[in-house]
Amino acid sequence: MINVEIDEHSGFCFGVTTAIRKAEEELQRGAPLYCLGDIVHNGMECDRLHRLGLITINHDECAQLHDVRVLLRAHGEPPETYAMAKANSIDIIDATCPVVLNIQKRIKREYDSASSLGKQIIIYGQKGHAEVLGLVGQTDGMAIVIESIKEIDRIDFKRDIYLYSQTTKSLDEFQLIVETIKQRIAPGVEFHYYDTICRQVSNRLSNIRAFAASHDLVFFVCGKKSSNGKVLYQECLKANPNSYHIEGSHEIDFTLIRSGQSIGICGATSTPKWLMEECKQAILELKA
Repeated sequence: MINVEIDEHSGFCFGVTTAIRKAEEELQRGAPLYCLGDIVHNGMECDRLHRLGLITINHDECAQLHDVRVLLRAHGEPPETYAMAKANSIDIIDATCPVVLNIQKRIKREYDSASSLGKQIIIYGQKGHAEVLGLVGQTDGMAIVIESIKEIDRIDFKRDIYLYSQTTKSLDEFQLIVETIKQRIAPGVEFHYYDTICRQVSNRLSNIRAFAASHDLVFFVCGKKSSNGKVLYQECLKANPNSYHIEGSHEIDFTLIRSGQSIGICGATSTPKWLMEECKQAILELKA
């Protein structure tokens, strides 16, 4: 007999849940609905919405559209996307996460302020990530992006520093970056930092460690593109080396499963509950 448990803290975050709900509501209206980029970094959920009629496009394709509806996903977009949509008479369905939207506004205010000359706006985040592109866009592309403490030397410690973070980055590393800047900044130079990491995401680190450690075998269900998923899976491995990253039930290695085991199923903020349930069911059916 085996026991299979799904982590109650895993699954879509508030921003992703809202974006998907908006997409489903708009699709019920019947007219074509486009989404700028994958609505969530999970291929199986994207496929489900595609079957409902959602059309995923990139920025170049969006620029060719006129008089259509386009959904902006939770990650957010830079100002030029809104300008392009207005010029092309595109009806924007804005599903930007409120947390991300607030950070965008704060960065833009800082960049547009009268005292902005000489400031460095630093964003701790993943280069090229949709959310980070939206944040950098608030500064006309002038913000400096650092992915980790290893890139700290990209900062000029003789100029005022304003530090922000992508919502899904590591809180521990953010704090390490803050302490390193405090140690290295030149006398008389201003340093302001803003912890803009989403607690709904960061709190999952301790939760997922405890969950992984409480089981014999763990299947971490997540799309390979998910930035948040990569971080959370590493935490699973630290807590339980017998953890495996899968995208769906088709990737479960059933030879790993033994009678009497306690099996945990968890995922990222981009993992739908239905997909974790599907994995649980596949295990129970095989071992019935």
